[in-house]
Amino acid sequence: MIKIVNYGSGNIQAILNIYKQLNIECDVANSPEELGSATKLILPGVGAFDETMEQLKVSGFRNELDKLVLEKKVPVIGICVGMQILAESSEEGVLDGLGYIKGKVKKFDISLFKEKPFLPHMGWNSVEPKYKHKIFDNIDFEDGFYFLHTYYFSCNRTEDRLASTNYGIEFSSAVHHENVFGMQFHPEKSHHNGVQLFKNFANL
Repeated sequence: MIKIVNYGSGNIQAILNIYKQLNIECDVANSPEELGSATKLILPGVGAFDETMEQLKVSGFRNELDKLVLEKKVPVIGICVGMQILAESSEEGVLDGLGYIKGKVKKFDISLFKEKPFLPHMGWNSVEPKYKHKIFDNIDFEDGFYFLHTYYFSCNRTEDRLASTNYGIEFSSAVHHENVFGMQFHPEKSHHNGVQLFKNFANL
């Protein structure tokens, strides 16, 4: 069963509604004990890096997540801040991330932008896949996805960059390493593309 990890952050109900629409079994894990039957995991995220990591620690989810993701290789997808905490660290805070994908979360450097930028990066933007993967099957890349963020994931390994997007600079809008996926955009706010992506994740 797909389990949405409820550590106090993210649009959980919106994700549940999409899976209900798709007639795919999905539930919310409100405690580490409820993760035991998970065949796939979703890390939602709205907020700041340190706050999210602290919520993971206080809720007791961290150890169980490490066991499922690193040892049992259960597929996991992080969304927005849920993607950023997959990194080793972030310029937004001082706490360590989960470290599931090697890299650091950085703030957009507006001095590098050719035109006057606006932060956060908010609204619809296109996504360019770096290589073919089932999680992007039947996605309309021109329509893209809905973004809302000021920080981006800088991967140490180019092969972990699943997709990129341009906003002043080219940044990784999706990352992937083995059973770990991260999406900087919000699929739950991205209409047909978001529904398709959640369907694809369920079918991995």
